[in-house]
Amino acid sequence: MDPLQLIAKYYAAGSAARRILEQHSRSVADKALSIARAHPEMHLDLAFLEEAAMLHDIGIFLCHAPEIDCHGTFPYICHGYLGAELLRREGLPRHALVCERHTGTGLSAEMIDGGLLPVPCRDMRPQSDEEQLICFADKFFSKTKLGEEKSADRVRQSLARHGERDVRRFDEWHKRFLEG
Repeated sequence: MDPLQLIAKYYAAGSAARRILEQHSRSVADKALSIARAHPEMHLDLAFLEEAAMLHDIGIFLCHAPEIDCHGTFPYICHGYLGAELLRREGLPRHALVCERHTGTGLSAEMIDGGLLPVPCRDMRPQSDEEQLICFADKFFSKTKLGEEKSADRVRQSLARHGERDVRRFDEWHKRFLEG
């Protein structure tokens, strides 16, 4: 499966949204693959990692985020589950889980319900090693400063706005993927 062909199905050639999505996703994929190759003992599925990292944000075009040329109607926080629905329709249920579970460090049903978030109320936390690694790698890259990797401290500062749970989970992943 070629993720760029699937992106081309939903994003116009030459659009800023497509360029941003592809560049951001390539950065995330490269970081995830680099970490995976440094941990052969984890037996991570490299082909899946690359495909899923390239597709993890495919739902952004459905959201209202004009700063990245996305002019949909949904709040940005919805891009994960919307992308997951799209990938399920494309016959990619495993890739869909990465989309659904990469927001923040994952969203629990309690967080969704308690925060009155406009997403389906279910557990959307990354489960598999590949899901966790893509979610972790994604935190280092924004869509507004393409190609610029954030420091771990900057990632922590950003996550702290959403609570200590996200920072603790990021630190667990940091220790596992980068220090271990």
